[in-house]
Amino acid sequence: MPSADVRVDLAVPPELDPTPEGRLALVNNAELYYEIHGQGDSDLVLLHGFFGSGAIWRPWLHLLTQRHRVVLPDLRGHGRSSNPSGLFTHRQAARDILALCEGLGVRRFCGIGASTGGMTLLHAALQAPEAIEAMVLIYATSHFPESARRIMAHHDPAKLTTAESAQETAQRRTLHRRSDNQVRALWEQFYAFRLDTEDMALTEADLARIRARTLVVHGDRDAFFPVEIPVALYRGIPWAYLWILPGWGHGPLETHAEEIPTLGQRFLCGAWEGA
Repeated sequence: MPSADVRVDLAVPPELDPTPEGRLALVNNAELYYEIHGQGDSDLVLLHGFFGSGAIWRPWLHLLTQRHRVVLPDLRGHGRSSNPSGLFTHRQAARDILALCEGLGVRRFCGIGASTGGMTLLHAALQAPEAIEAMVLIYATSHFPESARRIMAHHDPAKLTTAESAQETAQRRTLHRRSDNQVRALWEQFYAFRLDTEDMALTEADLARIRARTLVVHGDRDAFFPVEIPVALYRGIPWAYLWILPGWGHGPLETHAEEIPTLGQRFLCGAWEGA
């Protein structure tokens, strides 16, 4: 895992409404909020999607902590984490997570990532192949197809009316605790993804270098990333399994509240090895 200068276990300011488990780490010039739950024998990192936060995983912590010590971060600029650069790339998010794990003494871990979280895990598996033992990628992608770019282009923050912008900000502020500017920055970053040709541009050769056992989970009605993409991930990653969910689109995770953590945990614990 790449070495990094990280300061962990910093107190969370009261204005960020911290939970009892919450801490901050100074990572790559950003303050990353994280929580640690459970006392399991292995480490499990849970990564949320864009516009989300670590809080999305709370309904499953009681199950996942039975076997794992769970590291629950907010990606840079999300939730209670800062993003002084004003930019977001999945490549940088992967650097952040790897550095955070190193600072916490986590040398090897399993991961579950939803959408942006899954894309972050893909980059992390390429940046530090020895660090990730196994991962579950939920509606992730290797690149942004035209279907995703059309949706992103439709979310132009400049076209929001003042009332729409205020409503959107108020809704998202329940997760993103730093400021209204934080919410607007996320909206602009999501809109900017429509032009990306470098961050999410993983090739077949890239996928072939991934060492982690991988479970690809995807819906056959995903409007962002059509089913051909998870099939390509499955075929391109050497030790991969594929689970296509009929009638499921691009989230939310609650749609399959029981299946995902149960099946995902069995996979991560090696129950499928040799199958």
